Amino acid sequence: LADDPRLASAAQAYSADMAARAFYSHTSPEGLAPWDRAAAAGATHRGIGENIACGQRSPREVVTGWMNSPGHRANILKPDFTHLGIGFAGGGPAGTYWTQLFGQI
Repeated sequence: LADDPRLASAAQAYSADMAARAFYSHTSPEGLAPWDRAAAAGATHRGIGENIACGQRSPREVVTGWMNSPGHRANILKPDFTHLGIGFAGGGPAGTYWTQLFGQI
């Protein structure tokens, strides 16, 4: 997977938003989905996937959790995804919030 700064910007902003407003969902309180947030950051991928997590204390812990979850693992291993952006933010009621945004060209 290639690093994508637009996906990373959207992922970072979403992690910070979840932490600041104490919510945890793939859909924001305003009803925005992952593809909406990616597009707003300037991403032009034709396919978008998202993994989120909260409460894990390290990157190793969050990736282990994702790899042990069939749906999250499928996103990580999906061969159609070509790009990735990652964000995380602490300070929320559940500790650290993590977001992976995957893009397909």
